[in-house]
Amino acid sequence: MGRAPRVDFKDYFYHIINRANARQKIFDSKEDYQLFEKILEDAVEKYDMRIVSYCIMPNHFHLVLYPKHNGDIQLFMQWITLTHTQRIHAKNKTAGYGHIYQGRYKSFLVNSDNYLNILLRYVEQNPLRAKLVKNLKDWRWGSYHRRNYGTQQEKKFLSSNSVEWPSTYMKEINKPFTDGQLKIIRTSVNRGKPLGNDSWVSRIIKKFKLESTDRRRGRPKKGT
Repeated sequence: MGRAPRVDFKDYFYHIINRANARQKIFDSKEDYQLFEKILEDAVEKYDMRIVSYCIMPNHFHLVLYPKHNGDIQLFMQWITLTHTQRIHAKNKTAGYGHIYQGRYKSFLVNSDNYLNILLRYVEQNPLRAKLVKNLKDWRWGSYHRRNYGTQQEKKFLSSNSVEWPSTYMKEINKPFTDGQLKIIRTSVNRGKPLGNDSWVSRIIKKFKLESTDRRRGRPKKGT
């Protein structure tokens, strides 16, 4: 049975996740993180993609994308995944030894309101929840550090102006999430649902003919 196509339309925000095969560590050194960031930079230029935020973790990564053209996310992510796999194998001299990632990336539509703000903080705060750092400024491999402490050239890579950042964002970034806030994000990820309030999610499901059950993980119905 063929796999269902993804929703991939311009001017919507998307939460993207991809994990290493068997959740093994693929980012283990400064060079590993730098290699992936360079691939992201090349992909943003190649596909004119707006990347609002990102976070690279030892065995997975998160992106928040805001594409300019229909179909760009699929092209963008396919290129990143293939290029990263090839360069990792070349670096480690393991060509022909199989997949780096567990499978296709996950993609979730996000409402451009307070839910987007919650998601941005969730993505950038990953190292804190994983207890990799005590203060987010100490995690080099994400948009929070790049946006606030990077060079002008590094900051240009981000489409920070695509969203309206809350005035309290810098004060809240190191604060833990409530259980309710975490549940909102994790329900979207675990059930494959768009992220937003109930009425917006219902409209999106109807508009793009998405399945609302876990079985199809929020992908378009077959034949649409």
